[in-house]
Amino acid sequence: MAEDTGRIEPDDVPADVNDEEEVTSIERHSLISSSTDPQNSSGKSQASTKSLSGSAFEQPIENGRRYANDDYFMPNDEAEHTRLAIAHQTFLLLLGGQLTLARVRSHVKRILDVGTGGGDWAIAMGECYPNAEIIATDISAHQPSSVPPNVVFQIDDAQDGWTFTESFDLIHMRGMAGAFSDWPAIYAEAFQHLKQGGVLELADFGAIAVDQQSPDSYISIYNGACQVAAEKAGITIGLDHLKKEWLERTGFSIVKSTIMDVPLGHWTPDPQKKIVGKMALISVLEALEATSLRLLTRELNWKAEDVKDLCAKVQAEITRPNARASVQCQFVLMRKLLIPG
Repeated sequence: MAEDTGRIEPDDVPADVNDEEEVTSIERHSLISSSTDPQNSSGKSQASTKSLSGSAFEQPIENGRRYANDDYFMPNDEAEHTRLAIAHQTFLLLLGGQLTLARVRSHVKRILDVGTGGGDWAIAMGECYPNAEIIATDISAHQPSSVPPNVVFQIDDAQDGWTFTESFDLIHMRGMAGAFSDWPAIYAEAFQHLKQGGVLELADFGAIAVDQQSPDSYISIYNGACQVAAEKAGITIGLDHLKKEWLERTGFSIVKSTIMDVPLGHWTPDPQKKIVGKMALISVLEALEATSLRLLTRELNWKAEDVKDLCAKVQAEITRPNARASVQCQFVLMRKLLIPG
């Protein structure tokens, strides 16, 4: 069951991101088996040259959920904020308490978090690296007002073209499946805005699975319907956007792709994996309606009550004592090739 598409050794990790400690390599494995001021002289952060339109603040309500705009399928209401906070804790558990797979030096200068959500990752990085400027972007503003002085939040749609005037040591994108219709273009922007030797880190969860899953199970129906709706909407969900060829075609090198099989719930006998499983289960259950409601009602003309009914049935399947439900989580670490001289 193991798969690792390239280990990053200490000498391979970019100098501007490296730390002094040896990197911990997480192979593809199963969790189921046993202070610098970041402001310029004008007092304004060098984040981006973009200005915001009024539409950036219009937040429609559909079927009882609030959304950032008329396009993006995931909500941005309080329930979603809670889910994102739980997902952040899940990622921390999966990485053994670390915020990133990349080795980051204490004197790292600039870090970008694309699709920051509630800003948990960006705030934590700002606290860990007080001398770095952390720029965190999202299509809507729902981050806390009290943040470290070196963290800058910016409303920005990464699909509109990036206008940052300075390059980054590390660019981070997590939980962004379905966010963009043209992932190669996003990867090209990331490549352009990284320093030579800089790192792009991606992380996402795949589809839910259970033991002896049948084609007519509610989980199969849910996964299939969401996939069809996503294709109709022109987006990719799950892990489809983490394609090695897309990244390498852009110019990135030294691929490290790590896939973890994460249990959902406390059915695994290992105590540590039980902790991960409980947190992951909460995150996944909260994501069922969030992921499907707008997709299925808009793209497949489902009624909202039918979507919610399906989500309830999926939840019942996942939490059955003998379900042994799981989900894959994939991390991809890419480096911008160093140019000699």
